[in-house]
Amino acid sequence: QVQLVESGGGLVQAGGSLRLSCAASGRTFGSSVMGWFRQAPGKERQFVAAITWSRSTYYADSVKGRFAISRDNAKNTVALQMNSLKPEDTAVYYCARADVDRGSVYYRSPGAYDYWGQGTQVTVST
Repeated sequence: QVQLVESGGGLVQAGGSLRLSCAASGRTFGSSVMGWFRQAPGKERQFVAAITWSRSTYYADSVKGRFAISRDNAKNTVALQMNSLKPEDTAVYYCARADVDRGSVYYRSPGAYDYWGQGTQVTVST
């Protein structure tokens, strides 16, 4: 069984930075695709960023240039560095893993991911 545990959320002022981390345990990282999603109250879960085993990265337009996803395959971890945070970035952030790389067209879809973390709250104040 695979477990994903996020950490690093919190309260930050607009313009500030946070770094989220996700640690995976269980089956090996393998050729998995790792993603970050977020969900604000009353809204659908939204794609934020994804990274492949070979470290190709993909971002939602709303975070491009502000957020950076990275992974350490040896340590089975993935991180999301969030800079220039805005109040609209406020949400619960989820780490997700897809065991099979189905191709970039699928990275933005929650349904492409097999495992999810419990989420970590990020709140950006004005």
